[in-house]
Amino acid sequence: MFFSVSDGSARARVCHVSEPDFASAWRAGAAALERLVQRRAVQVRWLRVDWVKAVRTSTVADWSRELARTKRNYYRYGVAFDKQMQLAFLEQELNGNAMLYGGNTVPHAQINPHNFKVYAATRFGAEVQIDLGDEREVYILTTQGLFRDVEEQQSWLLYGAGRHAGRRVTERLAEQDVMGMIARGSRYLATQVQDSGVFHYGWHPCFDRPINAYNSLRHASTTYAMIEAWEVTGDDELKRAIDRSLDYLTGTLIAERGLAPGQRAAFLVDGGGSEVKLGGNAVCLLALSKYAAVTGTSRYHALMESLALGILHMQDPVTGRFSHVLNYPDLSVKDPFRIIYYDGEAAFGLMRLYGLTGDARWLEAVVKAFDYFMAAEHWKAHDHWLSYCVNELTSYRPELRYFEFGIKNVAGYLDFVRDRITTFPTLLELMMAAEAMLHKLPARPDTQPLLDSVDIDAFYVALERRAHYLQNGHFWPEYAMFFRNPRRIVGSFFIRHHAFRVRIDDVEHYLSGLVAYLKYLRAGGRDRALRLRGA
Repeated sequence: MFFSVSDGSARARVCHVSEPDFASAWRAGAAALERLVQRRAVQVRWLRVDWVKAVRTSTVADWSRELARTKRNYYRYGVAFDKQMQLAFLEQELNGNAMLYGGNTVPHAQINPHNFKVYAATRFGAEVQIDLGDEREVYILTTQGLFRDVEEQQSWLLYGAGRHAGRRVTERLAEQDVMGMIARGSRYLATQVQDSGVFHYGWHPCFDRPINAYNSLRHASTTYAMIEAWEVTGDDELKRAIDRSLDYLTGTLIAERGLAPGQRAAFLVDGGGSEVKLGGNAVCLLALSKYAAVTGTSRYHALMESLALGILHMQDPVTGRFSHVLNYPDLSVKDPFRIIYYDGEAAFGLMRLYGLTGDARWLEAVVKAFDYFMAAEHWKAHDHWLSYCVNELTSYRPELRYFEFGIKNVAGYLDFVRDRITTFPTLLELMMAAEAMLHKLPARPDTQPLLDSVDIDAFYVALERRAHYLQNGHFWPEYAMFFRNPRRIVGSFFIRHHAFRVRIDDVEHYLSGLVAYLKYLRAGGRDRALRLRGA
């Protein structure tokens, strides 16, 4: 049995015992834990107890081959290096200390001898040396656990081995579960907005190292997700953080430039001040239009028009095609195409501005853009931004061709959405926007063949599976306690295969998907499938 404790601010201290039966192991473990807590002066906030359910014998060589078949950071078993289990580690210790991480160029799990040595010395003493020679026997441990939050006086059973390993058991997401993740994730983002309005961009949590980069586009898009979250939480601290972020965005990151005589446009400047991205202007529109919609302010209306004119400056007025990246400040074309996300973001941003102001210029630009998107078969990308946009577009132009595009954007992708091993939070965004669009079809008899082409049962299975799977990317305390600075990351969201990276845009996409899923639950949730089946 493994006993792990943390005060919430430092990596968990772990001890373990081996005894012939449960009662003996519990008594011995409790005694060992008490000695550990006293020796390390730990103020216990979180307690976790794990027990071994199965043991499989291997060698370091065979284990290494097993790791090579496993996606990076997705190895979900513990390991012991002797039959008596005196030298043993939980899966969470292995991953939290990057002991199976070979670097960002190695796509699979891999023994990291240096990190093994460092953590083994911390856990067992500097005199302990772990033999990682190929012929060394190792014992692969399948475990299950129980977690106790001492402050909240609540306990949770944890999942055993598998994709959910080590987090609290949740059979079915309820509104309060989803609201809790939204509240914690958005509160985390609020703590990352400094007084200046600049975000702490992100963290590598294994060793509490900052991500030394910045991205203006992600600043704006993260702020958009924060506003979405604030609309459902009403959290005052979150609102203050949003205002700080918007002040920096509008006062520092966005610049105006002259176009034709007498015409000016605004651009989000990125790339260290050297370029303008189509998607940057787009997510600025999303953030500012959402802020205007939920607060009722008209403060940013003039700026939004200038940003939209910037997007139109990047669009071919004949073909509807966008140029993706301009040089700054001369606004010459740098990259005609960079990433398909920018197209969907631009069209979605213009649609949101049209919904706010009713200015026909923005709708006309989106219609032109969609002529190009359809000719270029953009639906093959299964892009969540395009899903958002076509849902908005069909509210104002409910034409059969747009509904067909929206269905093609998700149909044929359902197995991937259902089964993808990574959390891939944008998949939930894709599904939620598509689900909203599907519910417009029954009102139009001419769309019945399109609705009939969708496997409704498979659609909702994929949607629900993806929504529930996002819990595996939430930094629950039972996960966070095994990283260097749990207090910094608890309640946030991470990307497991990027060494549990927590970056503002990672959290953003989890939040946007979960906010949409919460609204779906409040609108009838799983019963909504019955309405489509009966259509």
